[in-house]
Amino acid sequence: MEGYIQEALFVLFQLCFIVQLYYLVGNHSRLYSYRPLEELPQVNIPISVIISARNESRNLTENLPYILQQTYPDYEVVVVNDCSHDNSHEVLQDIQREFPHLKIVTITEHDRYKTGKKFALTLGIKAAKNEHLLFTDADCKPATLNWITRMANNFTTPGAEIVLGYSPYYRSSNFLNSFVRFETVKTAINYLSAALNGDPYMGIGRNLGYTKTLFFGSKGFAAHMHLMSGDDDLFVNQNATTENSVIEIHPDTFTYTPAKTTLGSWFRQKKRHMGVGKEYKNKHRRMLSFDAVSGFMFYVLFILCIVFKFEPLLAIGIVAFRLILQVPIYFKVYKKLDAGDMLWALPFFDLIYYLYLNVFGLIGTFIKPTRWK
Repeated sequence: MEGYIQEALFVLFQLCFIVQLYYLVGNHSRLYSYRPLEELPQVNIPISVIISARNESRNLTENLPYILQQTYPDYEVVVVNDCSHDNSHEVLQDIQREFPHLKIVTITEHDRYKTGKKFALTLGIKAAKNEHLLFTDADCKPATLNWITRMANNFTTPGAEIVLGYSPYYRSSNFLNSFVRFETVKTAINYLSAALNGDPYMGIGRNLGYTKTLFFGSKGFAAHMHLMSGDDDLFVNQNATTENSVIEIHPDTFTYTPAKTTLGSWFRQKKRHMGVGKEYKNKHRRMLSFDAVSGFMFYVLFILCIVFKFEPLLAIGIVAFRLILQVPIYFKVYKKLDAGDMLWALPFFDLIYYLYLNVFGLIGTFIKPTRWK
């Protein structure tokens, strides 16, 4: 009986390997072969950049002028000052005196009615004068002054209504920063590769574009206005199609942001996002679940094979073969996503990543999606 159990576990281990092989070769390899446009395009589509900011005076001082100095001929920046208690209003007015293409929308806090980021973004979209919109956060800074130019160029693609960008974290020398950056890269590889495979399912609000017509035509955030998170990924999941979505990963377009510096702040950030994935389309929930569970069980079953000495050499060979396939693909992909320094940690962080996905996924099943009160 024990032999049958061992054989069944080894077969399950092999099945997990096959599933992981599918995600690696059938999905992530698309990003490996993808080449962004190198030459700087000539484009003059009127653009509105929209930023929602609450108590972000310091970040606005540091990052907003850089966005307002973009080398793009026709754009405005709409900042929604969302019930700030700091001196954001004064900071924005000072910046506006120097940059008249800054438009300020102010939301005043109400004792009875509490608003969230989706409400602020909706007001910003209504205030925007242009059809084509780009989104980022107050704590984000574009890599270059060509961010708008390269992002806007994607709207010239026939049928394009959604542009999925990438937003890495700044590097610092500590374990938490390394893992957060690793997780961010893995997330980006997943959603960018899926989009290249014709099945876009999410985007990030730190670097995202879509049209005003798409927003109002789909009733904006109405379907998930009650949730705190999801202004980016749920909107994309609801509206993105093969025909209307494109990606942009030229290094000029990366928007950098600081990562959380403590486990507590990082956990609170993740807690806000817990439950949002349950609102994804069924096929996307299955896709992400198969990856998370198969990746986790791949390592668990490998450890069992070694501990109980059931085909240990073959099990080691399978793990080594997977790693041999990962390295050349991820070496190029990581370099494209400004994460080449992370490759050395792939074997270790890959295990931690799948453990994290399953633990947080389990916690998420017991936590109701966070709502604005």
